[in-house]
Amino acid sequence: MTKKMMDGVGKFARHYPANVAIVTTRTENEQDAMAAAWHSCISFKPPLLGVSVSPKRHTYNMITESKKFAMNYVPSEKSIISAQTGGVSGRDVDKFEMFGLELKGETGLDLPVLKDAYAAYECKLHSVIELGDHHWFVGEVLFSHYDEEAFSEGQMFLTDKVSPTMYLGFDHYLLPPKCESTHLERSKLPE
Repeated sequence: MTKKMMDGVGKFARHYPANVAIVTTRTENEQDAMAAAWHSCISFKPPLLGVSVSPKRHTYNMITESKKFAMNYVPSEKSIISAQTGGVSGRDVDKFEMFGLELKGETGLDLPVLKDAYAAYECKLHSVIELGDHHWFVGEVLFSHYDEEAFSEGQMFLTDKVSPTMYLGFDHYLLPPKCESTHLERSKLPE
């Protein structure tokens, strides 16, 4: 394999694939959904998640106003939801109506939680950090929603039951078959 080095990052897509989250939020007057591949868990205590959002996005303004958001994870067979919610602005359309996005019933923070999500976290806004052309929204997880069939009793994700939506960049998605997981015991790995 030939390795190449260049100045800068180019189109900044060599870190993909990445699991996509559909970030949803709601204000008094409207709700919105946005696909995001730039997100991460940050802390167990308190349970914190972070998501990178450009100030140009309608979702940015709505989270800033509402002080809350949800992170929804949909299976690969519903990847179209990621493409749809990432392809138009909530300033122009109601994405829930336009794409027929169904919501789970009751939620803890009155947030739109997608019925198709195998897992979702409802977060209150903890902090916002300006980092270049995006801002890092940190949310404290107050409520969790999950499909019992997608997780073991020990809360491990079951890859034989669900494949996550994986983004490759440039509007391409990885549509894997059900995967097999394996446990690698750290104490038995070579040093």
